[in-house]
Amino acid sequence: MKPLPLTAEPSGVDGVCLTPRRASSWQAATRVFLRDLKLAFRKRGQLIQPIAFFIIVTAMFPLAFTPELTRLREVAPGVLWVSALLASLLALEFLFRDDREDGTLEQYALSGHSLTGLLFAKTCVHWLLTGLPLALVAPLMGGALGVPIEAMPGILAALLLGTVSLSVIGAIGAALTLGVKRGGVLLSLLTLPLAVPVMIFGARATELAIRGVDAAAPLYLLGAITVLGLTLGPIAAAAAVRISLE
Repeated sequence: MKPLPLTAEPSGVDGVCLTPRRASSWQAATRVFLRDLKLAFRKRGQLIQPIAFFIIVTAMFPLAFTPELTRLREVAPGVLWVSALLASLLALEFLFRDDREDGTLEQYALSGHSLTGLLFAKTCVHWLLTGLPLALVAPLMGGALGVPIEAMPGILAALLLGTVSLSVIGAIGAALTLGVKRGGVLLSLLTLPLAVPVMIFGARATELAIRGVDAAAPLYLLGAITVLGLTLGPIAAAAAVRISLE
């Protein structure tokens, strides 16, 4: 699929076409967002893989560990967050790779628009199609691990914040490994250490929610990490993409 044009419709007087009117950076990012959504739904197998992986791992874990709900409840935070992290990694390898192979990234870099904004739009699509479904399914799959219903809002809040951070961190890793052939393993090695703070505070918030204790403190820390990632992550990803295109 050809990339959507990053210019607005031609302007004119009385229906006479004059020069093309340059699109704003916001319009360009919106078009990149819509383009990636259309491409993603043409490859539905890649959409299903992360959520299917997450469901299978969390559903089969009680079979491999123990059917006792008390013990399953103790390990539920770690199981949910490790499964969510590994599931999010499945779609990261394709985040920028196809656009680099067909020359779309070069067009973005030379378009005159903010490459940071365009890559941020692509990262938003990754979270919308991967992180958001994982966050919505996690509380339901927690039922298989003995998680009480009262804990589900806290788990949902933690996963919503955590998956945003994981998508931003993953975008940085995908940009750094863009020029590496078969960089999936290297992408995992780069992403996993950066995701450790998210895993720590996310698992802690989930544990407190399961125990019925106020989880505001780890949620605030997760929110701070998310804000920091949204602020600096797209800039770092754009810098890494520019280096890989040189």
